[in-house]
Amino acid sequence: MRAMVGISCCNKPFGIFATPNHAASDSYVRCTLGPVGGVPVLLPAAGEALVPEILPRLDGLILTGSRSNVHPDHYEGPAHAEGTPEDPQRDATTLPLIRAALAAGLPVLAICRGFQELNVALGGSLDQRIQDLPGRLDHSTPSDQKLGRVRTGKAHAVRVAADGMLARIWSEAGLAWRPEGVPVNSLHNQGVKRLAPRLVAEAWAPDGTIEAVRAPDAPGFVLGVQWHPEYDWEIDPLSRALFEAFGAAAKRWAEGHRPGAETPRLVAA
Repeated sequence: MRAMVGISCCNKPFGIFATPNHAASDSYVRCTLGPVGGVPVLLPAAGEALVPEILPRLDGLILTGSRSNVHPDHYEGPAHAEGTPEDPQRDATTLPLIRAALAAGLPVLAICRGFQELNVALGGSLDQRIQDLPGRLDHSTPSDQKLGRVRTGKAHAVRVAADGMLARIWSEAGLAWRPEGVPVNSLHNQGVKRLAPRLVAEAWAPDGTIEAVRAPDAPGFVLGVQWHPEYDWEIDPLSRALFEAFGAAAKRWAEGHRPGAETPRLVAA
């Protein structure tokens, strides 16, 4: 049985008439078909009314990255700088969807903007431009600027909690990794300012920026990463292992919760 995996969409202008479109990058579809082993289901940015209709039909949820930023009204932050891309329809969909998914125990993998949404949905706040803060790195641009490697080039290392979820996933996959230095790509301006009370930090950049989180009180798999494993899972075994672990959790959910998926009773001959 293949898990039905919801992929959050953005509302973006498309074409010469800037017609609003609901869109998600092909990279999320490919990793869902690949290491996740699921069926990708694109979730339109259609607002909170979507949540009770779609949630029972899903076995897992991927919260995608995006150029747009979570609106500061959701965490009582200052207004964005002029020209900052926003997507209020996505906010109106993903924030309640996250809370409902965690309450239900649905497996959740949150990436970049999705990582930030996870923090905001659970009561945290964001720094809007990390690169403008004293003593912080520029997380918006990878250090490797060679053509073709802007998304896959490693920008910095992250320090990983040795007793956390990431460590367990990589160790169980038999992968070599070092708690003090796992290289990641980096393509974000915003980051965690106040960590949500329900989240625990899993990894940190050299400047202290939180790079990964888990929700220990959630009944299901919940992992958020600030970097983009969907861009390099084909060449990076650590990235691939994250999707495989999420896929295994989604498959277990499908087998135990999807109607008609209960284990059949044995009948004596």
